[in-house]
Amino acid sequence: MASFALSSAQDVFSLRRRAQAAAAVVALDRQDQVRLATALSELGRDRLGCRGLEVLFGLDTTDRTASLVVTFVWGGGPPPAQDTLDLVAKLVRVSHRPGATVSRVVITQPLPTESVKADERYGLLKAALHDGTGSTEADDLRAQTRDLIATLEETRAQREELRRLNEELEETNQGVVALYSELTQELETTNSGVLALHSELEDKRHQLQEASEAKTRFWTNISHELRAPVNAVVALSELLRAAGSPPLTPEQQQQVELISSSGHTLLSLVNDLLDVAKAEAGHVEIHPVPVDLRLLVAHLSNLLLTSHGHDRITLVTPSLEQRTVLTTDETLLVRVLRNLLSNALKFTERGEVRLDVAADPESSVPAVLFTVTDTGVGIPAEELGRVFEAFYQVRGPHQSGRPGTGLGLPYARTLAELLGGSLTLTSTVGVGTRVQVRLPDLGHEYAKEPEAERGGP
Repeated sequence: MASFALSSAQDVFSLRRRAQAAAAVVALDRQDQVRLATALSELGRDRLGCRGLEVLFGLDTTDRTASLVVTFVWGGGPPPAQDTLDLVAKLVRVSHRPGATVSRVVITQPLPTESVKADERYGLLKAALHDGTGSTEADDLRAQTRDLIATLEETRAQREELRRLNEELEETNQGVVALYSELTQELETTNSGVLALHSELEDKRHQLQEASEAKTRFWTNISHELRAPVNAVVALSELLRAAGSPPLTPEQQQQVELISSSGHTLLSLVNDLLDVAKAEAGHVEIHPVPVDLRLLVAHLSNLLLTSHGHDRITLVTPSLEQRTVLTTDETLLVRVLRNLLSNALKFTERGEVRLDVAADPESSVPAVLFTVTDTGVGIPAEELGRVFEAFYQVRGPHQSGRPGTGLGLPYARTLAELLGGSLTLTSTVGVGTRVQVRLPDLGHEYAKEPEAERGGP
């Protein structure tokens, strides 16, 4: 704490100079130095003449932010003029503490956080306040003039900076407005394009729907029209080959067998077309019944072994020693598995075709997994995305001697989905193919319908 008495105008001049020096050593900026010096000098002139007037300089480091504290103390005299206190309050923080014997006015100036350490501040402050250099009124006036000029220069610089910032802000605002206008116009154009595209897509959807319906009608009609003559061709060829028919020459026998084989192939194609048309049109009705999978597997095994005489291929089916029941449409399930097993046998030259049946452990409702694996030619990776397209057949030398319509896999997947399940396929060329069908137990779902219709308990 440093103090000195104020008893003359010369002391007031010295107070101003010392205050400015003290503010400088505690790292206050130029404006704060001028404010503090001006406030102390005005308050010193107001208090000049009071009994026992002293000015005390100190540092308050009790808070996180240190402060320079200047206290005016006097023992007798009039209170400070309110105009003076109002002026000082505009420059610094001030508080008036009147007393019966001793009165005080305390001025507090916070210090910047990056200023010097506390012990160094005390030393610098003490040195600045005990500078014995004298000061005259002329020196004080010249110092005030220099401060005023510096303040004016700083104010002018700030005004110029403010003007420049305003100009930049105006340019930025103009750019923002222009960008907003441009974005708005682009958004309107995009919205118009989206609406036009949506309308075009809606038209295309209607056209595709109409084309699909027309295709389904065509398949259905042509299948019906072809089935009768094809059945006649097949039946007549069988009659010609029957034991009670007139004998045929070897050449005639060969020709009749060719007619019969071609008729069966054509009939199979017609039946496939009709089945796919019904499935796509949604005309396939689901009749869920409890299906004994053990009997179904045995039936499929006998059927396929009879129709496919492959000596180098083993058809492996599960024994299902325990009776396993799945509520689903038995006819459609047989068609799905027969298509998959026939397809596997067709494209397997040697090895085995295996059917596995197991409960689905990942399903939240009762479901069964049917897995068909083979050691056949496999499907190239680039063709996997197209094998479920109607009439699409994988091209390659491994297709030779294996006639087909390209409807087996699409039809099987459509039926699996109609039964509430799914069909997935993985394959590796030269290793084989794996097809997995997941079918839910429809009895579990149909049991909920009466409760829903009754509206619950």
